[in-house]
Amino acid sequence: MEKVEWKVEGMDCTNCALTITKYLNKEGLKDVKVNFIGGDVSFEMNDNSNKEAIAKGIGSLGYKVVNEDQPAQAIQRTTFNIQNIFKNHLQRFLFCLPFTLVLMLHMLPWHIHFLMNPWIQLGICLPVYIVGMSYFGVSAVKSLRGGVPNMNVLIALGATAAFVYSLTGTIGDMGMDYVFYETTATIITLVFLGEWVERRAVEMTQKELNKLSKQQKVMANMIAFDDEHKENVFPVEAAQLRVGDLILIKTGEQVPTDCKILWGDAHVNEALLTGESKPISKQKKDALTGGSLLTEGTVKAQVTATGKDTVLSNIVNLVKQAQTEKPPVQQLADKISAVFVPAVIAISLLTFLINYFAFNISATSSLMRSIAVLVISCPCAMGLATPAAIAVGLGRAAKSGILFRNARSLELFKNIRTVVFDKTGTLTKGNLTIAAFETTIDAAEFKQVVFSLEKYSNHPVAKAITNEWKTSKVIFWKKVEEIKGLGVIAEEVNGNKYQLGSHKIAAGLTADNTHTAYLLKNDALIGWVDMDDEIRTEAAAVISYLHSKQIKTILLSGDSEARTKKVALELGIDEVYAEKTPQEKLTIIEQLNAVAPVAMVGDGINDAPALAKATIGISLSDATQLAMQTAQVVLMNRGIQHLPLALGLGKHTFSTIKGNLFWAFIYNVVAIPVAAVGLLQPGLAALAMGFSDVVLAINSIRLNYKKVI
Repeated sequence: MEKVEWKVEGMDCTNCALTITKYLNKEGLKDVKVNFIGGDVSFEMNDNSNKEAIAKGIGSLGYKVVNEDQPAQAIQRTTFNIQNIFKNHLQRFLFCLPFTLVLMLHMLPWHIHFLMNPWIQLGICLPVYIVGMSYFGVSAVKSLRGGVPNMNVLIALGATAAFVYSLTGTIGDMGMDYVFYETTATIITLVFLGEWVERRAVEMTQKELNKLSKQQKVMANMIAFDDEHKENVFPVEAAQLRVGDLILIKTGEQVPTDCKILWGDAHVNEALLTGESKPISKQKKDALTGGSLLTEGTVKAQVTATGKDTVLSNIVNLVKQAQTEKPPVQQLADKISAVFVPAVIAISLLTFLINYFAFNISATSSLMRSIAVLVISCPCAMGLATPAAIAVGLGRAAKSGILFRNARSLELFKNIRTVVFDKTGTLTKGNLTIAAFETTIDAAEFKQVVFSLEKYSNHPVAKAITNEWKTSKVIFWKKVEEIKGLGVIAEEVNGNKYQLGSHKIAAGLTADNTHTAYLLKNDALIGWVDMDDEIRTEAAAVISYLHSKQIKTILLSGDSEARTKKVALELGIDEVYAEKTPQEKLTIIEQLNAVAPVAMVGDGINDAPALAKATIGISLSDATQLAMQTAQVVLMNRGIQHLPLALGLGKHTFSTIKGNLFWAFIYNVVAIPVAAVGLLQPGLAALAMGFSDVVLAINSIRLNYKKVI
């Protein structure tokens, strides 16, 4: 199935997202995800679906697909309205404000005579009403057509009720007690102001993601050769580069796309990707990531990935996907939002009936109370509570080099009571070196056999050995197999069998379990290798932080018990499991998960099953692809120093969501009764409704600057 990703304009709240989601599901599309904050819509096509028809369908609901040229043009042709005059809500507000202020003058203690004429007030109000209905009215009708009424239904009903009531009083010459054109104008004007302020606040929640996206739009110095094989350099847009192209990158320039250095040395700032501003030294054959900055040096490089295949693009997409995921806490808010507008309309009608018939309140006052109920209610607040906090949390995480695959992981961090670490490459740097070896056969032959076996493994130990003992005299095996957690088994053409692996394969031959790898020939021990690995400088501080938060730490490794315990003792880790196979690691994680939620941090192929089984799997950016794909969280800074920040952001994002939801529910629970008993005028109600969302957005933005560790 084809995966479609669109940018859709016009979504204001969760009801908009629900409307589009409902439409796409009705069309039979799969894996539908809609993020109203970023305007991202993704789904999987089915055999009978048509992109252009789907885009037009979204357009008929009042939204616009902006990155599908043909559908977008079709929507523009079929949607004449006054909206095209105004680019945003600020312009609408500024247009409506003078008319509204003039209408408000007749409420001053001294009366301006000509403003006491209802027909003059109608003429002043009419432009505001037309502009308001061209937006709120059109949006309301289209949302009703989509089956999920949005908050604009409430605004349109409230403004129209006041307008029609006033118009009736004007035509019937009933006097100024029946004229409330200023109510109509005030509702529309103040809601435009509130929506503009809200939109600006929501855009702030996308700040970090927008920064990442902008870094993809850069220029590059492309190297080409003329007929005489002379080198020429000319500027091109990064989007025009293709895999295999040669580029020149100079001091102070941004790396335009992922590439590999062919010539030159440089220092590179990868703060955009990892959150670490300290320049990293790069040399020939090293990889450069698009979006990073060359702070010193000049290099010639070959493009290795472009467009959607680059690391930066994958990061942006990962954050966008995580924003579209709905954590469990959002599900209740979505259910309430889906029925909120019909419920408020019913409450508004009851408000009028009860006030007018039960309490003998005048029709005018009863109507004003009913209108106040309509405009004070805010379904957007409940819809915005979770996405706004998640957008900020994910944005700050991305800026610091922490990638969440889904929003659910953010919420799950609040429950983590145990963190399990792999050793090699996680708590240690993984830059293994051969410290010593001993063998009963010729040393050169020993190295040849070990290299020939380890070249079939992706384990960090194998990579280190093959780098140091590389030889062209490779043994060609009749049969070779890597058994995860044990080692490599191979058979020569002449029938000799070799095994290279942990102490488990040699347990019956020697009690000495202190060596890294043991080599057996025909079930006889013929040598061993010792490796040295340096503990990460940040490891002790990370373990200390976890202990300060009463989080239990466990070291789970396939390495020997002696070396594993040595690392655990040095770092102060609570519990140790050594010499474990991937299956045994998986079993241990299952057992730990049964007691309390567990986070697992690892980087190797043998960690992948355990990472997948843990409540939250955390991988490092220089981990194996399998480990990175299995983990829910990826630390991009080549180390675990930001693990505390990931934990802190997860917990504080969830607490921000809870605070937002509390405010949203309390606001509506308190505001609706207050409006129903006449303690709130429609104009003030409109102002309060507009700024209720702003309170949530500002509370969410605080997460960008809040101390979380």
